[in-house]
Amino acid sequence: MVISTIVWALVCFLAAPLPYNKRFWVTARWNVFIVWCAKVICGIRYEIKGAENFPDAPAVVLSKHQSAWETIFLLPNLPRPLVFVFKKEILYIPFFGWAMALLRMIPIDRKQGKNAFKHVVRHGKRRLADGQWIIMFPEGTRIPVGQAGKYKSGGTRLAIETGAVVVPIAHNSGECWPKNSFIKRPGLVTVSIGKPISPEGQTPDGMMQQVETWIESEMRVISPHAYNAG
Repeated sequence: MVISTIVWALVCFLAAPLPYNKRFWVTARWNVFIVWCAKVICGIRYEIKGAENFPDAPAVVLSKHQSAWETIFLLPNLPRPLVFVFKKEILYIPFFGWAMALLRMIPIDRKQGKNAFKHVVRHGKRRLADGQWIIMFPEGTRIPVGQAGKYKSGGTRLAIETGAVVVPIAHNSGECWPKNSFIKRPGLVTVSIGKPISPEGQTPDGMMQQVETWIESEMRVISPHAYNAG
């Protein structure tokens, strides 16, 4: 990953003058390569369930967060270019952050509080209008397998503000690529796509409760052993 990141960052710099969709495609080849390496070297396979649920409309994608794997996998494997909302410090990471800065992501300063969310809404509306999708991890940080974090309503607030549907995603990537673990385990990652949730007539908290209920219920289908053990 380290070697390919350095090489591919240089490729991304060369691709910077290209139109955005082509630049995004070039950048996302790194993600495709890493997912392939994870499969060939570490035996991490994957399957996608519910791909038919992807809408042909502006969407805010809200995903379970267990691992670095899904942050790499989802970028090239969703129907539209993705825009990640992340802390601005990521842009300072050598090579990786520099390459990310060439894309239309939404870095935020968490210290700005309400102003940070206004920033997300302002830029989110532009990105959705341009045909991109916004992706967020409502738990905020990677959560161990079999557990649930506190689901924050920022993603559903954004959906209501912009009129975009929410697409929930559940997966079990943490079983193969645990948080902060150098060792990877062979296995099958199931990525399950839920039906779009309309923001019409919703409150942020109520809508997020629907997202959380679906994701956590689906997690018990994907990884029943992780929950039954408790």
